[in-house]
Amino acid sequence: MSDDNHSLRDTIEPKSDQLNADDLMGTTKTITITDVKRGDSDQPVMINYEGDNGRPYKPCKSMRRVMIHAWGDDGRQWIGQRMTLYQDPEVKFGGVKVGGIRISHLSGIDQPMSISLTATRGKRSPYKVEPVKEEAPKAYPQAEYEKNLPAWRDAIAAGKMTADQVVKRAEKKGALTDEQKAAIREPIAEREPGSDDEPIEGETTTTDKEF
Repeated sequence: MSDDNHSLRDTIEPKSDQLNADDLMGTTKTITITDVKRGDSDQPVMINYEGDNGRPYKPCKSMRRVMIHAWGDDGRQWIGQRMTLYQDPEVKFGGVKVGGIRISHLSGIDQPMSISLTATRGKRSPYKVEPVKEEAPKAYPQAEYEKNLPAWRDAIAAGKMTADQVVKRAEKKGALTDEQKAAIREPIAEREPGSDDEPIEGETTTTDKEF
């Protein structure tokens, strides 16, 4: 078996128009919400997420209650939030254990959350959710930083951008260290009038490509 095709998980994925509990057998999935739509009476909420391949997550009523408790009832505010899903084999339907999708972690909360949910008819039990462990932002590539720094400094010297604007735009691509930010913000010596390196009026000294 080739190294780039070692996973066989795709061979057991059910043919369906939605994410199923079987998709999470023996694994978890952390998703980022891209859209929330109304569904039908049986599955009234459809959650699209990055890489869903047209198979949205359609949460059950209990999990909808969890999300509303954490994020509010305006589905538009859910976009961009993240959650970790897993298969709970204890979920029953018609008295039979069939397994279902449950939420273990949510973004937008800074401490563990507990909500009382219906477990069986006439009985409720606490359901706990942990905060999503946010990944550390990737660093701005050092080689690109060293290449772009002179152009950024030229743009600042020419008054085309402030140091804070340069930092903000650069960090859309990757996090800068304190030392890198300090180098961008280092005071620039005033240029002598008529010097060869004085920017020409209207000249663009930095471009989006340099970020």
